[in-house]
Order: sequence, then structure tokens, then C-alpha cells
Amino acid sequence: MTYFVGLDWAAREHAVCVVDGRGAVVEKFTVRHTAVGMTELVARLAKVGAPEELRVAIERPTGLIVDTLVDGKFAVVPIHPNAVKAARPRYSAAQGKTDLGDAYLLADLLRTDGHRFRTLTPLSDETKALRGLVRVRDDLVGQRVGIANQLRCLLEQFWPGAAEIFADVDSPIALEFLDRYPTPQSASAVGEKRMAAFMARHAYCGRRTAGELLERLRAAPRSAAGELEAEAKGECVRALVAVLRPLVAQLATLSAAIEHAVEAHPDGKIVTSLFRKGRICAASLLAELGDDRARFVSADHLAAEGGAAPVTRESGKHRAVTFRWACNMRLRQALATLADTTRHTHPWARAVYQRARDRGCEHAHAIRVLARAWCRVIWTCWQNREPYDPMKHRAARPFTLRLVDQEAA
Repeated sequence: MTYFVGLDWAAREHAVCVVDGRGAVVEKFTVRHTAVGMTELVARLAKVGAPEELRVAIERPTGLIVDTLVDGKFAVVPIHPNAVKAARPRYSAAQGKTDLGDAYLLADLLRTDGHRFRTLTPLSDETKALRGLVRVRDDLVGQRVGIANQLRCLLEQFWPGAAEIFADVDSPIALEFLDRYPTPQSASAVGEKRMAAFMARHAYCGRRTAGELLERLRAAPRSAAGELEAEAKGECVRALVAVLRPLVAQLATLSAAIEHAVEAHPDGKIVTSLFRKGRICAASLLAELGDDRARFVSADHLAAEGGAAPVTRESGKHRAVTFRWACNMRLRQALATLADTTRHTHPWARAVYQRARDRGCEHAHAIRVLARAWCRVIWTCWQNREPYDPMKHRAARPFTLRLVDQEAA
């Protein structure tokens, strides 16, 4: 006999409800989010039936409690909170809400509509490791961009030249310069010799001479800040530099670890073949694809999950095609990065992008059109477990043969 379990998770205590095939409640209980609670959860479910006889519905696909259930050999079925919210009026006209009530709703929804939801397939250890590295790096990049923008805005208020002297205000040499010269007054005595010595000491790898950098510094508008204001803002500059410096260093460390992880991943060669260079972008795509080939039933499914396919709403004479908001945002970003990068490096991708622009699509829309074309390529390579080969890609083959002929001539 099959039993259906609904688990309403929370930070401290989880509500559990078990129903049979007719919808009758077999058991209701709560467990604490502790080591003892996790052991109790598995033990109490095992008393109801063997793991192969139970299906567990939960509103999240990851987390410690999901790992506990998967390790216990239970079939875990993630159900999106929006689906649960939409089903709530079926069970209560007043739409009341309790934890045990939500657990029952999840269990009964799995009983009646279980064929609509897919059982969770655990990720491999390599994919879990890669996803953890990539997602943490993405979050840190967001923090770095925010703090760098704050630093640039501060410099533009009282010392615009310092924000323009180097290409990136958060580059290691720019941070060293701002730490050494946080105010216009502190840099007033810097000449070409001193600047050249600074550049040599910090291994400046740009193409500008010391004189050109100084010209950038002095060509910017002069500061009108008073002595006390400049000193106070100089302290703020040093504070932001002190926050950015270790952040930039840790990002470099994570990037190196990600590049190694994607190369060592069994499916690494498939995604890296899509990029001429840029292992971080390839790792972001691989981390969101996962390693379950049955997750995406078609290329269109992949495009919808990645936000590259629009949503059609049609009723009677009304028909509207709109932007897809509900999707995997990280996968959307990975596909958009792939499309935006390859339109410069792949002739067929450039042609797809340009045709979309010629039809009147804006840049972001044209990128989604190209991303959807890439989804067909990615899905095929993914299912066949083969790296991308332009000679096997029907849309790319004419461009590839043309380049071969030009090189031969």
C-alpha cells in the first residue's frame, strides 16, 4: 500500500502528516529541527511503511531535511509553493492556515495530483560541490559590485580623478592606490617618478604610462571639499577599500577552485565546449543543469525553465505573449551570459541575434531569442553526452565551412 506524506518545513519545527490512498489521515506529528528530531522523523515514517511505500511532498528541493529523507531512501517530491497556494481554496473556503494543515494539504495534493510532480533525483557529489562554489561566488560578486559602486559614488563626490585613473575601481592596483592616497591632498605631490615606482611595485599590467595615468588623474574636475570633509571622506574610502580587498582576494580563490571543479566534473567537457574561454561561465551553466538527464524532457522545457521562452495567454479573441517571470533565475543568467558571449564568437549566433534586432527586438529580447536557440544545442549535447561540434550543428555548419574555405585559400 502506498502512503503519502506532507512535510511543512520550518526553521525550528517541522509538521508531518501521513495519509493513505483514500485520503484518510494515518498519522500527524511534529519534529524538532535537531539531530534527534531528524532521527525521530525517519523512525516514525518507517513505522508507517517501508521507504518504497512512502512518497514525501515538501515545498523545497534542497536542505538538510531533504538530504535526510533522501538518505533514508524515501521518494521526495518537491512541490512549488505557488502550486500549494493555488490549491489552498480546494481545502478551505476561509483559506485558514496552520502548519499541520499545510502538511495535510501537501500530502493530499500528492495523493490526487502526484502524477503532475516529479520525484527528486539526488545530485552527484561533484555537482553539489560545483553548485555550492558557483552560487557562493555569484553572491559575493553581487556584494563586490555593490560596494564598488558605493566606492565609485563616494569618489565622484570629492575626487573624481581617483575613480578614473584605473579601469576598475575594485581592481587590486586601484585599491592599493586608494589605500595609499585616499584624498586629493594626499596625492598632490605624486609625480611621474613616484607613480612609475608605484606601478612597478604593484606589478601594473595595463598599457598606460605613468604620465598618462597622471593626466587622467589631473584632468578630472577638482574637488571643492573642505579639509575636514575631505579627511572624513578619505576615512570612508579606506573603510570601503578594507572591505573590498579581502572580498576580491576570496573571489580569486573561489574562481580558481571553480575552474578546477568544472574541469574535473564528468560533464565538464560538454559545457566548456560551448565557450571558447571562460570556465566560470561554463561552471555556472553546468551547476544549474545538474546531472539528471530526465530533468528536462525537451529543449523547450529547458528554455522555459531558464526563462528563454515567453508565456502565451490566450482566451477567446485575446492572445498575448509575455515575458516569463517564473523560472530558475540563475539558469536564466547563465543562458543569457552564454548568448551574449557567443554572439561575438560564433557567426551563426551573431546571425540569429542580428535577425532578431532587425525584426525590432531590443537587446535583451534578442539575447533571449539566441538563448532559446542555444537551448536546443545544449539539450541535444546533454542527452547525447557529447561536446558541442559546429560541424554537426546544422545552423552553424555553413559558417564553419566558409571559415575553413577562407583559411584554405
